[in-house]
Amino acid sequence: MKSFTVLQGIVAPMDRANVDTDLIIPKQFLKSIKRSGFGPYLFDEVRYLDQGEPGQDCTNRPINVDFALNQARYKDAAVLLARENFGCGSSREHAPWALEDFGFHCIIAPSFADIFFNNCFKNGILPIELDANVVDGLFTEVYANEGYSMTVDLATQTIKTSLGETVNFQVDEFRKHCLFNGLDDIALTLNSADAIRSYEQGWREKSPWLFDVIK
Repeated sequence: MKSFTVLQGIVAPMDRANVDTDLIIPKQFLKSIKRSGFGPYLFDEVRYLDQGEPGQDCTNRPINVDFALNQARYKDAAVLLARENFGCGSSREHAPWALEDFGFHCIIAPSFADIFFNNCFKNGILPIELDANVVDGLFTEVYANEGYSMTVDLATQTIKTSLGETVNFQVDEFRKHCLFNGLDDIALTLNSADAIRSYEQGWREKSPWLFDVIK
């Protein structure tokens, strides 16, 4: 997992509440367990005018010109601005995979579904919860200013907008440590490899018969 320290990027709006994981990445794309390759199918049902299929070349698919991610002003956006209860629905980890593969590394919303919120941290995405009134103001600024961008600094827990405003945010210290250092669950376990081996050796010496049985 890539570490998250400072992110500077264009902000794209997803201006609807209760965006569920099936909208983020539809069910037909869940057959693959690779973490890459889902970006072209992100928000497939609202991004395109036809139904997408796994492995499909999206180059010439008819697009929904009214959808924000299809508009030139939001090209290469790295921050997604969303509404309440983002990531609700099923617990598919493909949702953060698709967002990260597209290029989003930070999502700002008034609230998130719990499982999705946790999955973001495990996949290198920083989900930030802000007061609904603050999010409303950010949406207004995004729409009013083409090229609107943010610098998100995890160490200082601040967001600096291209209009010169600064917004503070909260993040759990353990999650902050993992994201800042690029530690997913596997990496965290590997960090304790010496302690695990020592623990196992202790049991091997105390109860060698246990290890003889499972040879």
